[in-house]
Amino acid sequence: MTQPKLIVIGNEKGGAGKSTLAIHIVAGLLNGGASVSILDLDIRQQSLGHFFANRKAWLDANGQTAPMPREHVLEALLASQPEEVVLERFQSALAEAAASDFILIDTPGADTALSRNAHSKADLIVTPMNDSFVDFDTLGVVDPVSLELKRPSLYSETVWNSRKQKAMETGQAIDWVVLRNRLAPTEARNRRRVDDRVQALSRRVGFRIGPGLRDRVIYRELFPFGLTVADLSPTIKPVAISLQHVAARQELRALMASLNLPLDGAARVSVD
Repeated sequence: MTQPKLIVIGNEKGGAGKSTLAIHIVAGLLNGGASVSILDLDIRQQSLGHFFANRKAWLDANGQTAPMPREHVLEALLASQPEEVVLERFQSALAEAAASDFILIDTPGADTALSRNAHSKADLIVTPMNDSFVDFDTLGVVDPVSLELKRPSLYSETVWNSRKQKAMETGQAIDWVVLRNRLAPTEARNRRRVDDRVQALSRRVGFRIGPGLRDRVIYRELFPFGLTVADLSPTIKPVAISLQHVAARQELRALMASLNLPLDGAARVSVD
């Protein structure tokens, strides 16, 4: 059997847009014709599960169909279980998900044994970061006087160790992509400073840099329906569609291309 590609959405800082990015990647893959399994390692919050539950409810209520992922839930009770029990359940969930083309794992904004284990098994790690030194601090440490890069962060070291572990165990490499998310339209000087440090860190620890998702109203507007711009079509349009939605779709297409993931089969957005 062909092994599924395992995608881990990781960043130890909350608010970077991991779950938003995860749902868009899953929807893009589904509309591209792929089968996708999802696991949410934020056992208490389960944002991915809530999103796709809303999706099913909206589709059923409106007599529409759209592709759904296979969800493999890690029970909330595991949060109080010993580490070995949690890791054993995680391994079982991965085995259940192996029939899909892709497995996407959303990780919590914290360092946990479960998150580290997922990182070490990834084929692709996707790390979103917002356009600020607040988010860059998750990846690298800068000098407070000169703003020069001093060293990688603990999270960067975690990814580095995960890549070494997988290379030793399987001889395979982990592709690591940092996505510049929610880029602000202003503060050009600060953006250049952040850009320079991201580029320097990418050369040092070996990640690629790709385009993320801008802070658009449409992404938030579609969330409660369990839908994304990849799902919009002449029959699936819970909000009025405009040229801004077409631009958002092109943004998602560019994101998927930077990750070398398919989106060709996605529904067409019509402004009519």
